[in-house]
Amino acid sequence: MNTFRPFVGRIGSLTGGFTTTPTTLHIPKTYTQIPIPMLRRYALGFSANARPPNMSSTTPIEDTIRAKVTAALSPSTLEIYNDSHLHSHHKAMQGQTSKETHFRLVIVSDAFGTKMQSARHRMIYALLREEMSGEGGIHALQLKTLTPEEEEKQREAKAAKAAAKQAEAEAQSSDDST
Repeated sequence: MNTFRPFVGRIGSLTGGFTTTPTTLHIPKTYTQIPIPMLRRYALGFSANARPPNMSSTTPIEDTIRAKVTAALSPSTLEIYNDSHLHSHHKAMQGQTSKETHFRLVIVSDAFGTKMQSARHRMIYALLREEMSGEGGIHALQLKTLTPEEEEKQREAKAAKAAAKQAEAEAQSSDDST
């Protein structure tokens, strides 16, 4: 018997092809290395596993983002920046009552292991599907998704650049003093 499921196609497009039927989860072959419980959370919108945000919180969407990403990915680093104030003057934001519309996330997790950037972003969009589709929810989401190894490489490159800049400044100051 057919069950009315209005969002199945949309869920599939957001999760890179995951679709659900009342009893089955269909997984594309490229995602077979992800544990099944994690895939179910992505495909089913995660609502069953997320703890509800604190009702007295002044940042309910940020709290929900933190809860969902932490539960699904166990990130070693999770930075959430609410950039809504930078966009409040935009015409599309006029009349918005929500002060949580634009977010920037930095997520470092082993779950991104062999995934390309687009697949990592699809994972996050699937997790936050409800928050992005609701009225007054997330309007824009900027993502930086890294593995711990990629984060370490970036740190090393930044440190090397800073050391080179400092050495150049010291060489410049010693040339000036002579």
